[in-house]
Amino acid sequence: MALIDLSLLRSSPSVSPFSIPHHQLPPRSRKPFRLRCSVDSGLKDDLVLGDPNAPRFVLWEGKLRLVPSKPTDLPFFDLMSIAGKLRAGFGAIGIRSPPPGYEESVEEFVRRNLGAEVFERFIEPFCSGVYAGDPSKLSMKAAFGRVWKLEEIGGSIIGGTFKTIQERNKTPKPPRDPRLPKPKGQTVGSFRKGLTMLPEAIANSLGSNVKLSWKLSSITKLGNGGYNLTFETPEGMVSLQSRSVVMTIPSHVASNLLHPLSAAAADALSQFYYPPVASVTVSYPKEAIRKECLIDGELKGFGQLHPRSQGIETLGTIYSSSLFPNRAPSGRVLLLNYIGGATNTGILSKTEGELVEAVDRDLRKMLINPNAKDPLVLGVRVWPKAIPQFLVGHLDLLDTAKMALRDSGFHGLFLGGNYVSGVALGRCVEGAYEVAAEVKEFLSQYAYK
Repeated sequence: MALIDLSLLRSSPSVSPFSIPHHQLPPRSRKPFRLRCSVDSGLKDDLVLGDPNAPRFVLWEGKLRLVPSKPTDLPFFDLMSIAGKLRAGFGAIGIRSPPPGYEESVEEFVRRNLGAEVFERFIEPFCSGVYAGDPSKLSMKAAFGRVWKLEEIGGSIIGGTFKTIQERNKTPKPPRDPRLPKPKGQTVGSFRKGLTMLPEAIANSLGSNVKLSWKLSSITKLGNGGYNLTFETPEGMVSLQSRSVVMTIPSHVASNLLHPLSAAAADALSQFYYPPVASVTVSYPKEAIRKECLIDGELKGFGQLHPRSQGIETLGTIYSSSLFPNRAPSGRVLLLNYIGGATNTGILSKTEGELVEAVDRDLRKMLINPNAKDPLVLGVRVWPKAIPQFLVGHLDLLDTAKMALRDSGFHGLFLGGNYVSGVALGRCVEGAYEVAAEVKEFLSQYAYK
């Protein structure tokens, strides 16, 4: 099996802690996969978890407003009006228009089921912060399939939730792996020295099997059913033969490589869209934070999201030093900001300095005192093609690519990566275990009995 360069994990945007997993695994099986990855890679003792009760905020009408984290918060939070809450409640129990009979966008689904306020004040900024996407074009089925499925199986979101719980209770809970850590609720995780520890640990455990700076230039099918792969390497051209190949590279790169094998698969893969995104990491002294944004004298929380309607260019801000320990020296805060996305492709024409200025200007409108000193800039990174967009028709295109490869006889050639599994890092981990299981099953037919 040919291994794809693990450095790819470090050359794509870090996934926001606001990210939620994709839709293919049952809820009960999700968390163990991610925790298992930390254990399997030898990083159990380096795993750090955010406070599951840490607040999240959304900017609305000039104020950072708390997002409800539990049902008892719903009557009291001020991000929505009473009318908006009632509209959402009635829609959730099924008092709303029926499904239209075609694949809905995220915006269409949410407005129909839960109303305009839920969309504009929760879902739109969430889509911007997680997918860096345009919810009027994102597919509800592809991007948030678990929620989409609730209406299908239960007639409404609440009905589907009850049916899901009933089915879950009928299924015996699998025994817990005693090696796994025990998080205190739903939260996000990282590692003591950052996410880069994960690919480095995996690479170290695999040793010489991992080849960095190898660029795959061509794939050809062999007569025995395997594949010949030609790589450009620092030592020159190298060819390897493999019974199976897993391609976790971006779809547009896979498209170019697969075109000689299957024009139909290549054409489908070329149609996925990746907008540009930039990350801007800055640090401010603690006293730069506005007093009204402090909780018990500290900046607490996961971070904040900014609806596009609020006149803020930055998509969202993660409170890195609040989420995880030792991310900033005493007396300072570390903020990770994302800017760009499908609705702001103009970032590609900006310099790093201009991106920092845009982020700093935005922060001073809501989180940072206007007269605070300039921030300490710790990093700016621009990805011209960052996060694959799960647009309407995404799943059909993916099926077309997979079926074209299968129907052309390219067995053992697997497509993976975030455009297949989902964009959240947790989903990429889960998707990797899923593909590994597929590869194992495929190769088992060649094993000695």
